[in-house]
Amino acid sequence: MRAVIAEDSVLLRIGLVKVLETAGFQVMAETADADGLLTAVAEHRPDIVVVDVRMPPGFQDEGVRAALLIRRQWPDTAVLLLSQYVEERYAADLLTEHTSGIGYLLKQRVADVEEFIDALRRVAGGGTALDPQVVAQLLVRRHRDPLDRLTPREREVLELMAGGRSNAGIAGELVISESAVAKHINSLFVKLDLPVADADHRRVLAVLRFLGVR
Repeated sequence: MRAVIAEDSVLLRIGLVKVLETAGFQVMAETADADGLLTAVAEHRPDIVVVDVRMPPGFQDEGVRAALLIRRQWPDTAVLLLSQYVEERYAADLLTEHTSGIGYLLKQRVADVEEFIDALRRVAGGGTALDPQVVAQLLVRRHRDPLDRLTPREREVLELMAGGRSNAGIAGELVISESAVAKHINSLFVKLDLPVADADHRRVLAVLRFLGVR
């Protein structure tokens, strides 16, 4: 089984290489950022990638976005995400699109080498491996208000929508492009569980949800 590792911490990256090699994986490449990961995957077509959730340059969700892109372009490539803290939104984003060959573990699990190797092999074989703390957070999330899923920027867009602003008006207020506004609106439609329908109809439903009208 061939693997690619993406982790900005040099010490952890070295440790991951040794653990994977111990488990019988051939580490084809190691990188410290998402761009390097995508390049390495395109070149080596590994069986699995081990990815840090937050990586340079922004240390936000670069790893998750790269993982989603990898699964879309190379769906047979398994993905194991590693995170310092429980960030259930990222796990949910990945699991929404894929149900096999996916793992999400806290970095502290790497210290238990046998447990980590077991999870690694399970994911590489097409299974799933979710950290117990992540599972607990996802279960809690199911009972939250859908508005809690929105990012601060998506909330700003929804507030302006509720104020009657058009996409152009929202773009002018937030000093972003209209295409960026459209992306935020499509994202909040998904997070608010609004079905695909007429765009204006979903817009009204989103505003009603924001106003607390069920």
